[in-house]
Formats: sequence, structure tokens, C-alpha cells
Amino acid sequence: MTIHHTAIIDPTAVIDETATIGPYCIIGKNSTIGAHTVLRRHVVVGENTTIGKHNDIYQFASIGENPQDLKYAGEQTYLEIGDYNRIREACTIHRGTAQDNSMTKIGSHNLFMVNVHIAHDCVVGDYNVLANNVGVAGHAYIGNYVIVGGQSGVHQFCRIEDYSMIGGASLIVKDVAAFVTVSGNPAKVHGLNKEGMRRKGWSADTIKAIDEAYRVIFRSGLLKQEALVQLQALADAEPKVQLLIDSINNSKRGLIR
Repeated sequence: MTIHHTAIIDPTAVIDETATIGPYCIIGKNSTIGAHTVLRRHVVVGENTTIGKHNDIYQFASIGENPQDLKYAGEQTYLEIGDYNRIREACTIHRGTAQDNSMTKIGSHNLFMVNVHIAHDCVVGDYNVLANNVGVAGHAYIGNYVIVGGQSGVHQFCRIEDYSMIGGASLIVKDVAAFVTVSGNPAKVHGLNKEGMRRKGWSADTIKAIDEAYRVIFRSGLLKQEALVQLQALADAEPKVQLLIDSINNSKRGLIR
């Protein structure tokens, strides 16, 4: 274990023997730092925060502080962060609130660029990239393999589903379906993230099936139940289409179109 002599660590905190805690870091009570995780310098980790292994957290990040919610009255709430995340300078990730599940949860292999904010009670999956100055308001959901362009804002309770891409300086006030590209203020759909699919090595047949499903949802004019019938037929042949079905079924704010 490498702990700089200027670090301040609550005696109830648990630090793995392979972790590195740099100069002027502060770690709060009942927090855990996992194997090979590095807090570079001037990092604040609040109370009740669990950080997994091989995370790299840069200076002036504030991880696990009190939620910015007027309903918060000092209840025991929590933050969980998975493995292999890169959290760059001045990022802020807050704990949950008792009015939700008391938990903010971050997955693994994410990159949060400079000054990203993840608010209370958010759930963020794996392999996401949030560029500089992205703000994600409370209770939002971000799936897996999502890219959010810099300066973008995500409204409370919005869902951003897997493999979608959000252009820079966009305002997200409704839900983003899987696979789509959206941008603008307020954001609108501009097609599928086909380049992202190709980079993942997906076959032409898979991309064609997703493209057909996209047309059913966004271009056919069908009612919801009619669209779901056609989508299910496509999903029977291409399982990835199920993610678009889930996008419809899970949406409470309505999909961006």
C-alpha cells in the first residue's frame, strides 16, 4: 500500500494493500478502495463509497459526496463504482437519496472526461464515454457502450440505452433508444450509430436487421403495439433487436424522435 503522508483517511475506511493514495487525498468513513486503484492527488472520497479495482482517479475529483437534493436530510446513502474506470479531473459523482434506492451505481471500464457530473441515484453501466462537461441529472440511467458528447445535459429520470451516441452540446429531455444517434437542443434522432456497429465487427446482416427495426419505430408511423409486433418478428431472427424492444417498454418519458 502506498499512502502519501498528507492524505487524510477515516479510520473506518478500508484501503487495499495494492492501492495508491496520492498527496492531499481525503477518504471518508465506511469507504472502500479496491486493489490497484489509484487516487492521484487532491481527490475527495466521501462516506459510504465503494470503489473497485484498477480505477484511476485524477486530481480534484469529488466522489461520493452528499447528493444535491433538497430532500436529502443526512440519511445513510451509498455510491458503488466498479472496476477499470478512468475518472478525470474535477469530476463529481454523488451518493443516492433515501427517496430512491439510496444508491448511485457506476459500472466498469468507463471514461469520464474532465468535469463530468453524475448526480444522485443514477445508474451507469459499462464501457461508456462521457466527454468533457457532461452533466447527468438525478435518477438517470445510462446503459452500456454509450458515447455522450461534451457539454451535453441529461434531464432527470431519462434513460439512454445501449450503443447509442449523443452529439456534443445536446439537451436530452426524453429517452434515447438503443443504437441511435441523437443531437441538438432539444435533441432529435439523426439515424443509427452504424459506424459504432462496424467498429465492433457486427455483420452486415445484423446491422441490416437493426436498420429495419429502426425504420419500424421511427419512420413507419405505426402505433406502439403494432410496431412491437413487427419488432418481435425481427428479434426472432436477430437477438440484438430485443434492445430496441426494451427501449420502448422501459421508456417512461417517451423516446426522442
